[in-house]
Amino acid sequence: MEHIRTFYSNTVHTPRGEVIVEGPILSSELETMTFHEDLCSFRVAPQQYEAILGISKLPEGRIIVCRQDRLIVGYTTFVYPDPLERWSEGKMDNLIELGAIEVINDFRGAGLGKEMLRLSMLDDAMEDYIVITTEYYWHWDLKRTGLSVWDYRKVMEKMMNAGGLEYYATDDPEICSHPANCLMARIGKRVDQESIERFDRLRFMNRLMY
Repeated sequence: MEHIRTFYSNTVHTPRGEVIVEGPILSSELETMTFHEDLCSFRVAPQQYEAILGISKLPEGRIIVCRQDRLIVGYTTFVYPDPLERWSEGKMDNLIELGAIEVINDFRGAGLGKEMLRLSMLDDAMEDYIVITTEYYWHWDLKRTGLSVWDYRKVMEKMMNAGGLEYYATDDPEICSHPANCLMARIGKRVDQESIERFDRLRFMNRLMY
């Protein structure tokens, strides 16, 4: 599913100066920017930069960035679910995943995560999608933030709520393996009932049949 994408930009004032939040960013524009070395929660920064460049070239891929001048200090990715995950089994072209969201430590608490999610949902094309995120506590930066699992989850939920994502129950074994893990989703206004029902079946695939 492809749409004409509308570009959005906003300036956020932080204690460390102004940060521009914008997107979806084209790959040609991303290639003119540098990637902060502290953006390394998922892999070392150069490899993560290559990963988001790759996502930006996918038909469904969307990248929102936070930048100071040409330096990227935060980003959010939207992409189809990994083929090895249950969320891809429905082969839904209107279901995309918030794959990663990261902001360097210097800008934590400045509201950049919330602003990236808010801005990403301004695009009318997002009303045709179910957007999901799977949150696992072992991906959270508990050590650097000093937050408990439950306090971190509260922060994460508030951030996701800024983009309209809400908690959804599921029987996915990996999510169910710890009570802090969760599935969150936003169902666009134009998503049809059949797609919603297919999403429900993906959420609950382990029900016993009698």
